[in-house]
Amino acid sequence: MENVSRSVLPKFFLENLNLQVYDIWVRSVYSKVVFTSLPQVIVERFLKEHLEADDVVGTKLQEVEVMGRKFYTGLASESGFVVKHESAKDYFCGNNNKNPTIGIGSSSSPQDQIFISICKEAYLWNEEEFMNKNNTLPRERYPKPLIFHDGRLAFLPTPFATLAMFTWLPIGIFLSVFRISAGVLLPYKLAHFLVCLSGSRMTFTTHNLYNGPPKKGQSGVLYVCNHKTLLDPVVLTLTLAKPLTAVTYSLSKFSALIAPLKTVSLKRDRKRDGEAMQRLLSKGDLVVCPEGTTCREPYLLRFSPLFAELTEDIVPVAVEARGSMFYGTTASGLKWLDPIFFLMNPRPDYCIEVLKKLPKEMTCAGGKSSFEVANFIQGELARVLGSECTNLTRKDKYLALAGNEGIV
Repeated sequence: MENVSRSVLPKFFLENLNLQVYDIWVRSVYSKVVFTSLPQVIVERFLKEHLEADDVVGTKLQEVEVMGRKFYTGLASESGFVVKHESAKDYFCGNNNKNPTIGIGSSSSPQDQIFISICKEAYLWNEEEFMNKNNTLPRERYPKPLIFHDGRLAFLPTPFATLAMFTWLPIGIFLSVFRISAGVLLPYKLAHFLVCLSGSRMTFTTHNLYNGPPKKGQSGVLYVCNHKTLLDPVVLTLTLAKPLTAVTYSLSKFSALIAPLKTVSLKRDRKRDGEAMQRLLSKGDLVVCPEGTTCREPYLLRFSPLFAELTEDIVPVAVEARGSMFYGTTASGLKWLDPIFFLMNPRPDYCIEVLKKLPKEMTCAGGKSSFEVANFIQGELARVLGSECTNLTRKDKYLALAGNEGIV
């Protein structure tokens, strides 16, 4: 439950935060206390870390201990659900018997109307206006940037939307199996055609002509992608319609099995990994994702500079992946399910743009350091994608979402 409140729910809370309510909240110079009937364990972290609430009073959940670990039953504790106006009176009577200065509540909630009646100044928001997406807080005004989040659902799980998801599941599972089978068993062009016929959309733009296998004594082309899902190298292979080799730090046996291209695992040893990638480049084209992990939001993580030392034939590739129902990535779940979930979407959307080959003067052969090359490519991909560059790494992501350093 605490992991969900840390890594999953902030996205949904931020995307449905009312602009007018937020403006009143941030203008207030008083101590900020939230009273809610929602389980406290679900909302407390978000309210304190993102909205800087001083205190949160919510419904307590029952806990049970199994083999030394605590679990929530999902039922309210003996104290029951929080009644806002009663909790507020109890709270402020214990603090020098002072009434709150400003109260914010819903006009459709009788509890809220009673609650704000004890406040010196009151604001009521309208339920219909609250649901209007034009009144939600824009991304650029988020109190903290939304860079990392986890969970499989890409939509707000309202009752109707959740029912639609369960109705879709049998169809989605069939389509996922069909799409994976087509990619594994069929020639590139036929697989591309059938996958798109099943509802998938692949948009491909290239500024480079087709290049065959490297001539003797020459290395292949190194395609450098930002990382959206495990399918990035697969989709690039299908759209280019030629064999590529993908290198990765961690890949499940199932994902390696269904990949219609050769995959090679790296060892997190700079020297050994560099030598392995150099050998692969001597045999053909290579694709690498130097971020080292995926990022769902429009941000690029720091690029590892190792790839820049291998060759001067570097081609940046901008990748964007979208799904309306499921995310094809996870930090704390089963990674072998990632491609299955993404391909279960009704219309999974992949956009690939192959940029121009890096000029020699912008490579290590032209006198640039590997860090300068990595930063330049990161900036170019961010420009094309409309994303923002960061210095965050795989370690930062996994510490934020899973409480570990992401070493597999």
